[in-house]
Amino acid sequence: MVCLAALPEGQLLSFREIARRMDVPETFLAKILKILVARKLVASTRGAHGGYALTKPSREITFLDVIEAVEGPVGINTCQQTAAHEACRMSRTCTMNGVWTRGQERMLDVYRGTTLDQLAMAELRPPVALRSVAGA
Repeated sequence: MVCLAALPEGQLLSFREIARRMDVPETFLAKILKILVARKLVASTRGAHGGYALTKPSREITFLDVIEAVEGPVGINTCQQTAAHEACRMSRTCTMNGVWTRGQERMLDVYRGTTLDQLAMAELRPPVALRSVAGA
């Protein structure tokens, strides 16, 4: 996703090129891309000039969107999952639940507040034209 976020809008990147740039095995990448396409975060185009692209601007996709698309709901421990908490025999007297809850919310706030445009791979972005300094 950070690789695709660096592309200009409308540009596609081939499967093999993503694998090469990210230095990941193609089998692993295929599994991840399949999930991201199914979750409608990534679009795939077939053919000789096909490839992958984000389905919406990178500034509209949060880090949390990506994590939850691939991994499901984020929890720092099983106590934060309602069913596990309700089944726990210590839940009524547990002094840690409040700490886990606050930690979870802070972590999720960071993930919600971080968008792919902030995480895009800098070396893949188009070069920025240098501005001339007046009088230089």
